[in-house]
Amino acid sequence: MARIFAVRSLAADVFATLDGIPTRHTLTLILLALIAFGGVAAGSFHLDDYSLFVNPDIANADGWWRLWAPLRTRPLTNLTFWLNYQIGGRDAVWYQLVDLALHLAAVLLLFDVLKRLTGARAAFFAAAIFAVHPMQAEAVNYIFARGTLLSAVLCLASLHAWLRGRRRIAVAWFAAALLAKEECVAFPVFLLLLHWSTRRASAERGAIAAMFGLSLTAGLRAMAAAAAIPGSGAGAGAAVTAWQYALAQGTAIPRYMRMVVLPWGFTPGPDLPVPARWVAALGWAAVVGMCLFASRRFRNAGPGFFFLAGIVLLLPSSSIFPATDLAADRRMYLPMTAFAAALALLLERVDRRVVWAGLAALAAIGVQRTFVWHSEESLWTDAAAKAPRKLRPKIQLARALPPGRALPLLEEAKTIAPADPSPASEEGRIYLAGGDPARALAEFGIALALQPGNPQALNNRGVALLALGQKDAARQDFARALAVDGCEYNALANLKKMG
Repeated sequence: MARIFAVRSLAADVFATLDGIPTRHTLTLILLALIAFGGVAAGSFHLDDYSLFVNPDIANADGWWRLWAPLRTRPLTNLTFWLNYQIGGRDAVWYQLVDLALHLAAVLLLFDVLKRLTGARAAFFAAAIFAVHPMQAEAVNYIFARGTLLSAVLCLASLHAWLRGRRRIAVAWFAAALLAKEECVAFPVFLLLLHWSTRRASAERGAIAAMFGLSLTAGLRAMAAAAAIPGSGAGAGAAVTAWQYALAQGTAIPRYMRMVVLPWGFTPGPDLPVPARWVAALGWAAVVGMCLFASRRFRNAGPGFFFLAGIVLLLPSSSIFPATDLAADRRMYLPMTAFAAALALLLERVDRRVVWAGLAALAAIGVQRTFVWHSEESLWTDAAAKAPRKLRPKIQLARALPPGRALPLLEEAKTIAPADPSPASEEGRIYLAGGDPARALAEFGIALALQPGNPQALNNRGVALLALGQKDAARQDFARALAVDGCEYNALANLKKMG
């Protein structure tokens, strides 16, 4: 019942943004967003999207309550996936339509809150930039990135309530945003910056303090979950250290800044290695320099304030908390609410026809990026072309291609990363699916030699052994996989099938 009232309250806040907004502006913003990203409805599943269907808590009708266990991350987002699965099963269109609706809600909420801070003209163009910028394509098109969308909508709902003086409701919205995705933990810092920029009353401090408490709790919980979940890809489970990640952000953040102004180079697999220390130092120095320059126009919610706010909102995912992906375009979704406002304020004196031409160009690139995201093959063909020496796009592309085209690509991948077991594992999978378990066994053996004790590699070899009739050896591999990782679902399922 509480969740129903929460959904109703969110809907009420979203529709409340229509009060006092000229209908043509609202419809124009919706139309712009639909032009850029309406094609998402024809998209497909990618990457971690498939993990939704092997998660028993999402696939089972009675699994929703287990999503709220203490070390389960993003329970609110996973609840929406559970609802999607109960309604539409594995039909991608229902998932994509929810994400598109969340993007539209974010656009309208952003328009409303900025009207109170920047004036109607700047607010409209900021919301329009946010609505169509191709930087948003990954967050809108990638279903598993829904937490990014949902947390941004809830943060904007919190800001909407905040600007109307409804402090407790603002705190509640922010708490919900943290349950959607923890990377919005810096939102209270944004409110502090707003407090200093606009000289608002000191009565806000108690609510801001409560939000900081929520952020600290959510951050600690996220770190504990990352450490406890094997292969989490973040925190203690990341493939890089906190120091290496911080170095990489010295090049990642300037890349994001460049892409906001010069929108090209978007990809789900950027070739962004950990740079040398001097390169990272130069990058961070450039970021600090931009922040110092922006501080000159900080007062009264000027463009400098919004630039600094965007950096603050980006830092939780682009500073020292490590993640295996050193850069990801979707991390810019919430920060883009601030960067779009900064751009709009800087463009206030520019001829409207020039601004509209820029919006048309951004929308055209957004359409192109959405088209790229339509299928696995188109997405990873694009990614592999932009990062020819990076392994991950080739692995993902091989999974989308027929065997005759995938196997040569995987052989090429072996030359790029000879110590990585992934290409051999993929070749083994292809041979196994093609009815050649002997060759599959050889490839799985190579993968296991490169990464001894890997539970997935052990399970894969067990499957090949089982297909060759070597049941005892297969059973031993499945048992070894479970001994390494008790949560190795495939090994457990294979043991159960064997009785």
